[in-house]
Amino acid sequence: MILRKIIGVVLTIAIFAVALIIGRVLWVHYMDEPWTRDGRVRADVVNVAPDVSGAVVQLPVRDNQLVKKGDLLMEIDPSHYQIAVEQAQANVAARAAELRMRRADAARRADMDSQVVSKEARENAMQTASTAQAQLQQAQAALDAAKLNLERTKVFSPVDGYVTNLNVFRGDYATAGAAKLAIVDSHSFWVYGYFEETKLPRVRIGDKASIRLMSGGELKGHVESISRGIYDRDNPQSRELLADVNPTFNWVRLAQRVPVRLHIDDVPQGVLLSAGTTCTVVIAPSS
Repeated sequence: MILRKIIGVVLTIAIFAVALIIGRVLWVHYMDEPWTRDGRVRADVVNVAPDVSGAVVQLPVRDNQLVKKGDLLMEIDPSHYQIAVEQAQANVAARAAELRMRRADAARRADMDSQVVSKEARENAMQTASTAQAQLQQAQAALDAAKLNLERTKVFSPVDGYVTNLNVFRGDYATAGAAKLAIVDSHSFWVYGYFEETKLPRVRIGDKASIRLMSGGELKGHVESISRGIYDRDNPQSRELLADVNPTFNWVRLAQRVPVRLHIDDVPQGVLLSAGTTCTVVIAPSS
């Protein structure tokens, strides 16, 4: 009976000791190991805006559609810009004819005897020919600009990616410089892990990382870079651009979170990446 009690006490102490050890290990892992639940999937988002204004006559894409670089996204009504090209071409032809006439006139005057045509008349003829040549160059530049505007009536995808925030429909009037849709670059996904500053000493560039998406997928990556600055809310700037120091501080100071950029090395087949989704990031320290 006594032996049984002793064994029970020993087992209780052993279980309690194991529980303490496990609790200690878990606490150290939670406090010191470089991991965070505060991760975000990011991607480059290209805002697409037309270079010219006009009514949208073609819109061959849909929201969330996958497009390739160079695919047509929308077309602006080219009628006005085609007319502008034709007007510019006519102006170039007129300027070219005038230049030929001015050069021929200057050549005739240059061949005449000095007693018939004065030196001043010759110089004026040459100057008129030079002015006509400059006007032709100006007309040619206007033609090039008109042709460029006509080409820009077709808006093409600058990258491979997914159409998002489609904010235009066929028949809408598009204004030059006003974004009508966005393209999420399908080759640019990365992850931002927001690590507590107390864990940064164990994070090194090049360290392997395991990225667990909240949707259940798991990615492999590595640390690409560490941010060198975050906003200091307790020390904003004054109107004179001087530090506006807060005279009072809380007794408990929470560790700030610093963004760590992670490059995604491998995306398993079937895992869907969407910019803005959350994930858990676990770093495997190299030392």
